[in-house]
Amino acid sequence: MRHGRRWPAVGGRPSVEGARVADMDQRISLITLAVHDVGASRAFYCDRLGWEEFLFVPGDVCMIRAGDHLIFSLWDETHFEAEIGRPVRRGDGVAPLTLAQNVATRAAVDEVLEEARAAGADPVSPAVEREWGGYSGYFADPDGYRWEVAHAPGQIAEVVLP
Repeated sequence: MRHGRRWPAVGGRPSVEGARVADMDQRISLITLAVHDVGASRAFYCDRLGWEEFLFVPGDVCMIRAGDHLIFSLWDETHFEAEIGRPVRRGDGVAPLTLAQNVATRAAVDEVLEEARAAGADPVSPAVEREWGGYSGYFADPDGYRWEVAHAPGQIAEVVLP
């Protein structure tokens, strides 16, 4: 047990001691990154990686449809801070999260990492065989957010690949 939770196998839900108080839908609608320069981030994702913007308000926000019912949002960090009511963490280190794109083959991992490098991404680490049985590498976007490009065989691939 960790902090009162029991962690079940993949596909299950952690249980918490006591009664359930809500039954929130298990889905994510938006992933928002607070960015220093919305225009530079838009240029990286849309102009250089080829993603299509859904909504762009210069100096404020760029939204990109990332899947069925999912928006990837790049939001000016000062506007983010104003709405959240807390400052963005700054200083040494990286944001305590990664974004990932899983692909069907190891060769596709290498191709996507090379495309990201060609688009101006910081090539954080080349793809290597991982202890969990997959193959992945990392790049960073203009604000330093880490993207993992991975081939994860088995149950994960069945869930996340289109």
